[in-house]
Amino acid sequence: MNRTWNQRDDGMTINIALLRGINVGGHNKIKMAELKSMFQSMGFERVQTYIQSGNVVFTSTEDAESLRKRIEHEIEKVFSISVTVVIRTSEELEQIIENCPFSEVVRKEAQASKQVETFYVSMLLQSPSQERIELLKEFASEMDEYHVQDREVYLLLREGVRNSKLANNLFKLNVPSTVRNWKTINKLHTLVKSMEA
Repeated sequence: MNRTWNQRDDGMTINIALLRGINVGGHNKIKMAELKSMFQSMGFERVQTYIQSGNVVFTSTEDAESLRKRIEHEIEKVFSISVTVVIRTSEELEQIIENCPFSEVVRKEAQASKQVETFYVSMLLQSPSQERIELLKEFASEMDEYHVQDREVYLLLREGVRNSKLANNLFKLNVPSTVRNWKTINKLHTLVKSMEA
């Protein structure tokens, strides 16, 4: 049978839509129940949302670029909010976890931190240029480390995201992106796995 493991027998692919900058500091408010209804009204199947930051798991036969454009357009139409939507397939999400450049020891240390979340992934719409990646070097330190892999930037921010010069300068990559902590990435992966079962 010629299909990738993240496709069901009917050709449906499990996708994750990650909305940028909603429900942050009282801005761009969207209720997840309403967002779920919107996705269902667009004809997507098995729609599930996870926490308020705008993470939607669903199935579709469409490619990522057409999905992104259609979802962004619909959000603007339904909620009067212009947001960037980053799409990853379940297979790509699996790769994000498998290809993590930080060791398991470092990840466990980060997850053990009770004060602040310290480990994040910034997911980009497309790969940044090498020239742009170089611009981040001056903001890296012992407290703030990063690795760029294709369309992902892995961030270890030992004092949290709010106090991080590195996090505050990710815009220098000049590519739209959205950031999720490692806990959320893993929860979404668990959600996807339950859909594949």
